[in-house]
Amino acid sequence: MSSTTNGQWYPPEWPDRIRALANGELTPAEPRRAATVLLLQDGSGGPAVHMLRRRASMAFAGGAYAYPGGSVDPRDERPVAWAGPSRAQWAVRMGVDPATAQAIVCAAVRETFEEAGVLLAGTSADTVVADTTGEDWERDRAALVAHELSFADFLGRRGLVLRSDLLGAWARWITPEFEPRRYDTWFFVAALPEGQRTLPQGGGTPIASSEADLAVWIRPEEAAAGYDRGELLMMPPTIATLRGLQPYATAADALAAAEAQDLTPVLARARLVNGAIELSWPGHDEFTKHITQNDAATGAPGGGGPDGPSDSPGPSGGTPT
Repeated sequence: MSSTTNGQWYPPEWPDRIRALANGELTPAEPRRAATVLLLQDGSGGPAVHMLRRRASMAFAGGAYAYPGGSVDPRDERPVAWAGPSRAQWAVRMGVDPATAQAIVCAAVRETFEEAGVLLAGTSADTVVADTTGEDWERDRAALVAHELSFADFLGRRGLVLRSDLLGAWARWITPEFEPRRYDTWFFVAALPEGQRTLPQGGGTPIASSEADLAVWIRPEEAAAGYDRGELLMMPPTIATLRGLQPYATAADALAAAEAQDLTPVLARARLVNGAIELSWPGHDEFTKHITQNDAATGAPGGGGPDGPSDSPGPSGGTPT
């Protein structure tokens, strides 16, 4: 059973895996590329962010709050109609090759549609779809979720152009080397397009998703406060990106700020210190943990610093990181 410190999800198997890695007994898995989107909507008190709660039955971070997101599909590299910054420009911004940049951006847009019902695309470079409700849209969304339809074919069939200018790259987190399932997850920000609305989740409403049971719009500072009180369960990248949104008064402000965000990958470090484990995320001291042998036996992280309250990718449910 997972443990928490404040609202931070903490898998009990981490200590054993960390020690195995330190002793050379564990070979790190290759991380899969993933993308997740912090979808924003302006309100009277400032922007709110769309979050999904992972089903409690999920093996990975069950009950944790995350953003829409998931793994890159190899088919996300297929040619699509494209508007906004070019693939080459995205490649420079992200520090990857153009094909990889397209795949990650496509995954971000695709996963947002699959998990939230919001589509960052239009019939031209300066339009965006105003309504994605209806049985025909739901059939296509279900086919995308089931991998029966590629995103390129979906856009092509509907004559749609991907609006890469509606996204801003915000952060990059890589799942720690001691995790069996690893993701290299890119976080983006985007504003909810006018006229569109997010899917309902929970309440008996059937949707083409098996990962989330609740969807909420919540102001970043309110979500962070819930995490600090131990009421909202989150993984480090989720709460870190929430805190990063707090200074911005509008969704447009956050999108403008994305251009200056540091995309240096955040990768947790684990080392043995006098038999105890020190686990840290560079640049994010609130997540530092000191785990003793006794802590490992009880499944609880030890003291020694402010333990902050997943994907995925991401809820990859959002962000499997």
